[in-house]
Amino acid sequence: MPALSAQQFVTRDHTVSLTPEQLLDMHEHMLLARKLDERMWVLHRQGKVAFHISGMGQEACQVGAAYAMERGKDWLHPYYRDMAFVMALGMTPRHLMLALFGKAEDPSSGGRQMPSHFGYAPSRIVSGSSPVATQCPQAAGIAFAAKLRGLDEVVFVCLGEGSTSQGDFHEALNWAGIHNLPLITLVQNNQYAISVPLEKQMPVENVADRGDAYGMPGVMYDGNDIFESYNVAREAVLRGRRGEGPTLLEAKTYRPTPHSSDDDDRSYRSRDEVEMWKKRDPILRMEKALRERGILDDAEQERILHRVMAKVDDATEYSQRAPYPRAEDAMHPVFGGLPHAG
Repeated sequence: MPALSAQQFVTRDHTVSLTPEQLLDMHEHMLLARKLDERMWVLHRQGKVAFHISGMGQEACQVGAAYAMERGKDWLHPYYRDMAFVMALGMTPRHLMLALFGKAEDPSSGGRQMPSHFGYAPSRIVSGSSPVATQCPQAAGIAFAAKLRGLDEVVFVCLGEGSTSQGDFHEALNWAGIHNLPLITLVQNNQYAISVPLEKQMPVENVADRGDAYGMPGVMYDGNDIFESYNVAREAVLRGRRGEGPTLLEAKTYRPTPHSSDDDDRSYRSRDEVEMWKKRDPILRMEKALRERGILDDAEQERILHRVMAKVDDATEYSQRAPYPRAEDAMHPVFGGLPHAG
């Protein structure tokens, strides 16, 4: 069976239940992620942090999915571009900045991990590893446990399309299909696995084409459209809660930035291509839609931007002042208490 389109997968419009206040909140979360991301790039270029990997351009599919979930009940196993996703579920700009600077208060790892290795227990955001796709079988395990315990929970796991070339992706979806698990695999297809274009990554046109092989719907949609992103994710969540099993989602999106602060994307893609995708920017598209609906005007947009920049500035200033981890704490909590010699 070929991949389903969003329209084929969703039989009703779940977005009609979103209030104007919720839509403005979604817009603000997307804008907050973008402005924080931009600040992180500046800090790297100033030599104040060692590394940054961006989620710019992918905010809509992340925030749409986050609002389809139930915070504190459902689980997220994120990947390194999920800045907008984790903040929409409860992490703060301070949390992410503390991780960027490697400070002791970093809630993800206490300053031990690279940036963008998100983890936050209050929001059920599970810490990930650096090898790509390892989060997939772990997320399937969480979904399996939820089913065994009879819990009304769903699990989201995110990755890029390049990570679907890893065996962990296959193992997770195979397991989820066999056991009919409440697992939603969200592949954020931004067209490049670092410098490798899509056509050199896989022999099928869409990641979602693989869903049928695992006994689940494979759904592709416009990941730069917040409304379509929410609608598809919400339907997948409801399927999981009803015991109808897993869903493979493929959000078609794009990263306008280099792969990371260590990458020069001019070596593998044209500026014309990047500029073309910038015209499809998910934040500009949402802003336009909200203005057309009479929900957003210039005054409200200015208030939102003021709040966002205040949070970005606060996170930057706080994190720069915060202390680094102490050397004597390097092994805690990696190891338990060591017995005294003698």
